Amino acid sequence: MSQDGASQFQEVIRQELELSVKKELEKILTTASSHEFEHTKKDLDGFRKLFHRFLQEKGPSVDWGKIQRPPEDSIQPYEKIKARGLPDNISSVLNKLVVVKLNGGLGTSMGCKGPKSLIGVRNENTFLDLTVQQIEHLNKTYNTDVPLVLMNSFNTDEDTKKILQKYNHCRVKIYTFNQSRYPRINKESLLPVAKDVSYSGENTEAWYPPGHGDIYASFYNSGLLDTFIGEGKEYIFVSNIDNLGATVDLYILNHLMNPPNGKRCEFVMEVTNKTRADVKGGTLTQYEGKLRLVEIAQVPKAHVDEFKSVSKFKIFNTNNLWISLAAVKRLQEQNAIDMEIIVNAKTLDGGLNVIQLETAVGAAIKSFENSLGINVPRSRFLPVKTTSDLLLVMSNLYSLNAGSLTMSEKREFPTVPLVKLGSSFTKVQDYLRRFESIPDMLELDHLTVSGDVTFGKNVSLKGTVIIIANHGDRIDIPPGAVLENKIVSGNLRILDH
Repeated sequence: MSQDGASQFQEVIRQELELSVKKELEKILTTASSHEFEHTKKDLDGFRKLFHRFLQEKGPSVDWGKIQRPPEDSIQPYEKIKARGLPDNISSVLNKLVVVKLNGGLGTSMGCKGPKSLIGVRNENTFLDLTVQQIEHLNKTYNTDVPLVLMNSFNTDEDTKKILQKYNHCRVKIYTFNQSRYPRINKESLLPVAKDVSYSGENTEAWYPPGHGDIYASFYNSGLLDTFIGEGKEYIFVSNIDNLGATVDLYILNHLMNPPNGKRCEFVMEVTNKTRADVKGGTLTQYEGKLRLVEIAQVPKAHVDEFKSVSKFKIFNTNNLWISLAAVKRLQEQNAIDMEIIVNAKTLDGGLNVIQLETAVGAAIKSFENSLGINVPRSRFLPVKTTSDLLLVMSNLYSLNAGSLTMSEKREFPTVPLVKLGSSFTKVQDYLRRFESIPDMLELDHLTVSGDVTFGKNVSLKGTVIIIANHGDRIDIPPGAVLENKIVSGNLRILDH
């Protein structure tokens, strides 16, 4: 078949597939009740647009030859921004801000049911408690009215709303909106798995929240964007709720509101220096004359090692973003927010292979005018994705003040230890059971734990500590033990006499 004939054939198949998907989505919509109808229709329309783009765009979404290092002035060092100091009217600057936390994730990777934001991380405070405390402290200190907005997913909305009652007396106005709900697609047929709008019973796994890039459309559709613009708010600070370093930074906010050259940025991405542990993080590049976020999934296979290199791409995206509300409204109404599609393959519990189409919030940077990267200290990136991360934030490496964690002054190095806890610690309840108290880690560089290991009270870990219980063996680290540059393996039971 000639090349023209082949591409015509492909085009016919694509059109037929789009038609089939359109019919399936129309069938699903007929099962929506009258009060669900409007937002279900918006969701399915959004999905159709994304699916249309998915069929049009094939192969890696970046041309590796066009990737360039960002120009010097497009990524500013945080120290330079901090050196400008703060104006006297910082309260009026703060009153232009809205804090948005991405709260769509479940705690399943840490063995928890329900929203991840409700996992206890420090002194029985959850991620959400700490966030509310931080913003309340801001509002009390500067006599301001900075609201907190939670972007929930259909997975987290109900449980989160139940918990919000307890903050009624806090000095923080809390709003919520839901991100979209899209149907998963059968990998073979490319048709939606869902048969109706319900997401219980056999339909539980048929739907998914389409990544945090959905924030622009969902925030706009919720009506909150217009509400805040009407109240005179100008910027949102967006971050993941599990990043405990993502607090409101007054110096960055001042830089946005009072730019030194008089030209305001519509989009600021906080980036930080890569370490060997961050090879997968998205990086900022110059691409066709604009700042662009490139994620590992977009990189052609032949260039993945180059992308991971710490010497060529020195920084990565923390997903702490400052975005102009007026710009979001303008771009949303022009349908001009362009984000690459991330194709996420999953296998459902019944063994069915599906794909879900997602987008990432930071990928929209290229759609905004006068975007900027700010290279911030590592302390602004403190995500808790695993129990290994949880051990760090629960330990004496950090002190807690008004909801914010700061590195202890007693720690001699600015970096945190590398901690790798084995599979026996993956679930939060197992992890908690294995530590009678959290060890002293002020002088720790590296900890690896594997197998059936428990820690007694008041254990101290220093330097490099490796503890490996072989299969069938168990190691109990006794109360008060001090392990410094030690490898412990085999079987160790300390019996009480």
